[in-house]
Amino acid sequence: MRALSVPPDTCDVVPELNAVSTCAAGPDCRLWGKERGLERPYPVICHLLDAAAVFGVLWDVVLSSRSRARIAEAMQLSEPEARQVLSFWAGLHDLGKITPPFQAQVPAAFAAARKESAYFAVPGAERETTFRHEVATHWAVTSLLDEIGYPGDLNRMRRAVSHQVAQLLGGHHGVFGKPLLKRKLSAGSVHAPGLGEEGWADQRRQHFSELRRVVGAVALPKGGLPAELAVVVAGLVVVADWLASQTDWINPLLPAAGWKATPRALDEHWARASHAAPGVVRAAQLGRADFALQQFEGMFPFSPNALQRDLVEHLPGLAATRGSGLLLVTAPTGDGKTEAALYAAAVLGRVAGARGLYFALPTMATADGMFPRVAAFADQALYGERALTLLHSMAWLGPAYDSSSGTGSVAAGGGAVVAERGTATAAGTWLRGPKRGLLAPLGAGTIDQVLAGVLPLRYNVLRLLGVSDKVLVIDEAHAYGPWMHSLMTRLLEWLGAFGAPVVLLSATLTGSTAGSLVNAYRRGAGFLEPVEVRPCYPGWLFVDAASGRVSTPRATLTERARTVDVGVHGVYWDSLDAPGSAVRRGGRRERLREQLRQVAEEGGTALVCCTTVAEAQSTYRDLCAAFPELNRREGGLRILHSRYQARERRRISRDCEKAYGKPAAGEEIGVRVGSILVATQVVEQSLDFDFDLVISDLAPLAQLLQRVGRGRRHRRGSKGRPSWAQAEERPKLVVLEPVDGEGRTKVPPVWGTVYDHGLLVRTAELLRREQAGGIAVPGDVQRLVDAVYAADFVEGLDAAVKQELARMDLERAAKETAESHLARMATICGPHDVEGDLGRLSALQDGVTEELLTTRLGADTGRVLLLYTQPGGELTLDEEGTMSLSALARRSTLTREVLGSIVSRVAPVPGSWLPEGEGMPHPPGWEKQVALRDLVLVAVHREPDGASWRGRHGKRSISVSSVGLEIT
Repeated sequence: MRALSVPPDTCDVVPELNAVSTCAAGPDCRLWGKERGLERPYPVICHLLDAAAVFGVLWDVVLSSRSRARIAEAMQLSEPEARQVLSFWAGLHDLGKITPPFQAQVPAAFAAARKESAYFAVPGAERETTFRHEVATHWAVTSLLDEIGYPGDLNRMRRAVSHQVAQLLGGHHGVFGKPLLKRKLSAGSVHAPGLGEEGWADQRRQHFSELRRVVGAVALPKGGLPAELAVVVAGLVVVADWLASQTDWINPLLPAAGWKATPRALDEHWARASHAAPGVVRAAQLGRADFALQQFEGMFPFSPNALQRDLVEHLPGLAATRGSGLLLVTAPTGDGKTEAALYAAAVLGRVAGARGLYFALPTMATADGMFPRVAAFADQALYGERALTLLHSMAWLGPAYDSSSGTGSVAAGGGAVVAERGTATAAGTWLRGPKRGLLAPLGAGTIDQVLAGVLPLRYNVLRLLGVSDKVLVIDEAHAYGPWMHSLMTRLLEWLGAFGAPVVLLSATLTGSTAGSLVNAYRRGAGFLEPVEVRPCYPGWLFVDAASGRVSTPRATLTERARTVDVGVHGVYWDSLDAPGSAVRRGGRRERLREQLRQVAEEGGTALVCCTTVAEAQSTYRDLCAAFPELNRREGGLRILHSRYQARERRRISRDCEKAYGKPAAGEEIGVRVGSILVATQVVEQSLDFDFDLVISDLAPLAQLLQRVGRGRRHRRGSKGRPSWAQAEERPKLVVLEPVDGEGRTKVPPVWGTVYDHGLLVRTAELLRREQAGGIAVPGDVQRLVDAVYAADFVEGLDAAVKQELARMDLERAAKETAESHLARMATICGPHDVEGDLGRLSALQDGVTEELLTTRLGADTGRVLLLYTQPGGELTLDEEGTMSLSALARRSTLTREVLGSIVSRVAPVPGSWLPEGEGMPHPPGWEKQVALRDLVLVAVHREPDGASWRGRHGKRSISVSSVGLEIT
């Protein structure tokens, strides 16, 4: 870094914009790079130097010593030389702004250049709006690097280091361009008129040369970067550009009017930028967490259980010997996998020199629940920069970022969470910006946030950068269908190439699925020959990135070994019959009432898990009619599913946590008053609920095992269980199987495609075989999970059943093949298939659109905001009539609090409910708000019963009541 010795060079103000340039011998300081929100345009050369200075600090602070060494080795440079050369590259990212189309965007600044003969361009070149400045960078930088001797290839551009660098920099707006053709590049302004003629080319060369001189990037790389390292560098270039584009950064560095870009002035600007760069990186909280603590007891306020103790005893030595790698942990629900994963993250993070961790979960609700646990772990076990983000589409509204959460305070301006450095783990304002959350050292959020990194979406490199040097923990690794599984294997391939530590957690994982995940990581690390993986249950195995060797799986003991009593009851499916109608003999309603009567009469708790939201609503109403006394008592009957307004669902979830959660330390344990929770699949994952009895509609075996994990989950002793549940300390699972008149499994039409029908038939057959002796957990789990998918499962079945099941299996195989094929079309290629063309990371295959990708990654859902019609006709956001829509529409801006209040009243519904082109218009300005633009507004009127509201959207009638949203 050059020391700042004298004030910046200032000269007399240039009196006329169209005067002859006094900077002709060097960079023309009239060519602007930034202007929005500034007193006057900011010269391009200043922004190039700024980005270079910031990149150098990111190299020092964000990258690990291992990453720096790998990059330098690939370039065949020393690490100091690599730092200078890469900083120079980062500065070049906006060289394409020295073109007529870009400069013409500010007519006053462009007026001088367009009148000078040196800045000649063919007529209309300044109107080449499709020739964006990042594309111009790709074109210009390739030739300029060739001129100074960067390694090239006359036959294939993608083999040339100069072209790789130019393509990398041309992707700084999130999309990489296609490889350029040598013949077109040699006559650039002919094929790309937007480049301008020789005067423009000369200025790009002047900026290029001065940037290189000031930065000191005299070394020439002798090799290019492999794809995984190119992605890391590309991501850091984007970050450097964003940090150096903030008005708070530019204003203190803005040259005085009339400033000249002399060598001395440029050296002084570089000194000032280099002095400021560490501060802007530090303020963005882009540092590294330190995995210094390695003792389990120091991380958690309890001693390790059997699974955790085995990891404590054996993982550190294995990791120290083999280095970074992938850990697969398989264990029943409630066996402490979360703490095991966090401990393993500390061990692997220390060995790999990782800068943090991201805990990925299947749903927003489970991510919200994990956020405080990761924060507590960070407070106890980590040092250094511990900025923590919660990542999912509605995270900014969650309690984790609320001013009352204790993690920070909402600034007066509304929106920023300010945390005391050194103690707080809440991420600051910059990391809360769009597409930045994964850059924080620590994070908890949904799995889709990281899977988006392997889809050709804009700025996917930022997501890959965000996990390239972190420990990635993936919970519920079994819980994803073919589409998500394919994305996960591709992500693991990239993580293997990065050498990033990974921890996979699962309660029910087939051997074939485990093998596909492990081999994807190995493939990325360079080991193409697959190996067979046979996980232990419970237990763990480890594969290291350096050698690709898979350790001998370690079977562990469990302190929660138990046998589940399983009862399979074939019933006629009458789940949607009206609550007041006669109960049919042998139907689901009759069987439910029989099983739950003991809860209503003698106390205790029960979970009833339904397949669809509509069935959960109907079941709840039917139980209210069947057990009126239970219904009259507060908390006697509850319902939980996804189709509530966000604020209402949070309230219900909190009530359920109090009613069914783990007893607090020192709490007197007694028999709980009779209470029944009717729910959907939302209770399957990462919720620490305990019930005396679990009743479930037929579901795939893996899901049933997850649900029974909520049975007798906590140690309550005989005093904490009702008399009907005290005979044995054995969880009881009652499965309601829909059958036809001959007693064969018959999937109800209302279930649609929620579950694969053949898998349901297999599960029912398997449970009937096992119910006499019960299911030993964990002893029988791996055997049964593998058996339900086995090809020879049909042997011994009735001929008709066998034939029908074979048909269903073929349908499932065809569907899974189609899903996997679409995923292979949609995902980016693996790191070893990039072959020098970064454009492959942005290319969309024919028929694949960004809309398709984002829809598939999330769910086919819509978002409804109900507007309550008051007696006078006014529409409000609340039933009481205090939040007027018209008053909100008159606001010129919406604060974070107001936005939060609006979105907290939004409910997710199936996309089929909301046909396009129908619905109420949005208030002015809402289309500019990302959180509001896709809302569907539905006006509702109070029903005569006074307890519900109803409105219309298109041909559908939508109602809302205490059981959530419904349609008729």
